[in-house]
Amino acid sequence: MNTENIEDIYELTPLQKGILFHSLYNPELGMYFIQISYTLCGNLDIAAFERAWQTVVDRHTALRTGFYWEEIDKPLQVVYKQVKVPLKYYDWRGIESVAQQEELKTFVVSDRKLGFDLSQESLMRLHLIRLTDNSYEFIWSKHHLIMDGWSIPVVLKDFVQIYETLCQSQQVSLKPTRPFRDYIDWLQQQDTYKAQEYWRQTVKEIKESTPLTNLETKDLQNQTEKYDEEKLHLSATTTAALQSVAIQHHLTMNTLVQGAWAILLSRYSCRNNVVYGCTVSGRPVDLAGAESMVGVFINTLPIYIKVDSEQFLVPWLQQLQAQLVDARQYEYTPLTEIQGWSVVPRGLPLFESILVFENQPVNQYLRDWKGNIEIQNTHLFYKTNYPLTVVAYPGSELAIAISYDFRRFEIATITEILKDFEILLQNIATNPDIRLQNLQFFRQREQRIALMLQKEASFNFDYLLCTP
Repeated sequence: MNTENIEDIYELTPLQKGILFHSLYNPELGMYFIQISYTLCGNLDIAAFERAWQTVVDRHTALRTGFYWEEIDKPLQVVYKQVKVPLKYYDWRGIESVAQQEELKTFVVSDRKLGFDLSQESLMRLHLIRLTDNSYEFIWSKHHLIMDGWSIPVVLKDFVQIYETLCQSQQVSLKPTRPFRDYIDWLQQQDTYKAQEYWRQTVKEIKESTPLTNLETKDLQNQTEKYDEEKLHLSATTTAALQSVAIQHHLTMNTLVQGAWAILLSRYSCRNNVVYGCTVSGRPVDLAGAESMVGVFINTLPIYIKVDSEQFLVPWLQQLQAQLVDARQYEYTPLTEIQGWSVVPRGLPLFESILVFENQPVNQYLRDWKGNIEIQNTHLFYKTNYPLTVVAYPGSELAIAISYDFRRFEIATITEILKDFEILLQNIATNPDIRLQNLQFFRQREQRIALMLQKEASFNFDYLLCTP
């Protein structure tokens, strides 16, 4: 460690501690590696591009941070004064287009396998590959320890503004942003007693995690670890109808999506009480400037809810929303502590699925690039320690993505879940005054049975009795 280059040293956030643990426990799995690739088309100024990224790194302390945990009482993060994040440039114009795509697939996978040395001064890599005279593939890799999903649009917004300024040969002048240390200080000032009291009451009835589905595959330990993602887009008509329901009944789209997932879990598991993880932004409203800070603010909290089939949909969703609002007061509480206050044994998960509602799409600011650059493709790779992650992307066409562990699920299972999700949301959009028990989203029972038999999956036949 170059002590002369150290700017600050402070503790980790609750989620950072969990990310560090999982990253070190199974380093070969590459947990919490984030990789985003973009196809950029147009007249790109490569020098300005590289300088803009370096300016962004200079601007945000989280992007100049390494982590230390050996031979100390608790892990610490170290902010360096100066960190060089080089842009590695490749020229593939001499390679035929089909071969380029194969090379790209190999390149991004090999980049993921490299991972990161978490004690290094930078946990970020930039690659720019020139495909043609006017098209490039930009690959941005980073570790989740230095930023969360809500930080990515903040970084991209700064980058675009800086790049455009440099291209116009003007002086870069941005408002100062607060360092991530300010959030650490805020965390240490919170009332942990009240948080403990709230979460003890909330999780006291959770005895075990909710089974995801009875369509899990066999021989889990013999399968190669692999993650993938499937995605669906609701129609603009269905999305608009859902937004209308939300506005009419003073609900958020987040509540509608979470309610739908809770109902699905209830039907899949044949249980009235279900628990899943909800990832929250964690940016305090009383910390001025938190919205423009870069770091790991998010936290994942348990949502434990009763799905009473006799209840009407809207009042039930309103209760869920009130529960989500209450939880926000104590969303800074470490998940490890929350689980410790439940009766779920240590070593067993409190929940096996998490839901994320992305309020800021990661490529929002690149789409709005005022220069002569067009973004044609965006690919996001991200892997957590949970077997199934549901991500909702709001917009004119609500998108639902499910990333999953191949050791636990087959692609046909995920496709089924997404189809159920779509039908259920359509039903909510067209008939919000219905009782929960009357919501329809399963396809023909015969199709589902046939699919199970084709997979030769082990399942509980009592499950079939739970489907309408």
